[in-house]
Amino acid sequence: MHAAHKPVPRLAELDMKAHRYADKGAYQKELEKLQEKILHVQQAYWHGKRRAVIVFEGWDAAGKGGAIRRLTENLDPRGAHVWPITAPTAAEQGRHYLWRFWQRLPEPGTFAIFDRSWYGRVLVERVEGFAKPHEWQRAYDEINEFERLLTDDGVRIVKLFMHLSPDEQLDRFKERLNNPYKRWKLTAEDLRNRDRRPAYEEAIDEMFARTSTDQAPWVAVPADAKWHARVAVLRHVVDALAAGVDVTPPPLDPAVKKAMEKLLG
Repeated sequence: MHAAHKPVPRLAELDMKAHRYADKGAYQKELEKLQEKILHVQQAYWHGKRRAVIVFEGWDAAGKGGAIRRLTENLDPRGAHVWPITAPTAAEQGRHYLWRFWQRLPEPGTFAIFDRSWYGRVLVERVEGFAKPHEWQRAYDEINEFERLLTDDGVRIVKLFMHLSPDEQLDRFKERLNNPYKRWKLTAEDLRNRDRRPAYEEAIDEMFARTSTDQAPWVAVPADAKWHARVAVLRHVVDALAAGVDVTPPPLDPAVKKAMEKLLG
């Protein structure tokens, strides 16, 4: 396990009144600029056969799905795969909990985007009692080793936690209840999880403290303002994936240039 030297987030220290866009136009302009940048980053990863893992965790109704949609909207779908993670199947339950994630790691030149992840072991499985105490307690070291194996092998990892205040979460639950097109998103499990919020907050802060490493740091995103959260997510992903990577377009293949000159006369 390696030490965490970068600042480790804590939920209580997040500024939940983070910048809110005055109008949709300003938000849209910033969003489109970042979407163009992430496309250029994706193209650089494709040409360089680089790999990236992007992990989304967060409260129910925090906007993970909306942020992932904006992140992937302009990407080439051949180079980005979104994995929505639900409860493990019977076959998966009979194996080590990391097994199903090994099956979903990115191929060279691609991104793997996880909508929830292996961190379920130290969050929902811990709080709801699906994992025994000795199982989730040893998981911190297992997860750090798993991520170290990936980063040592050249995989870039970005980990984002979308944090929602209790009042904003309740407002979003009400909106889902009253909107026939969003009702399917609200489950009895969401409401039960809300009742256990203090236990989840404790688990989240311990997760940050024990698994935010130099190679794979956690970023906590204030998500009460949806527009701000979406832009913040894209900015973090662009910055993390572009760091130290040449994202300029590759030069034209001389053979292609020669063939085109011949074709065009």
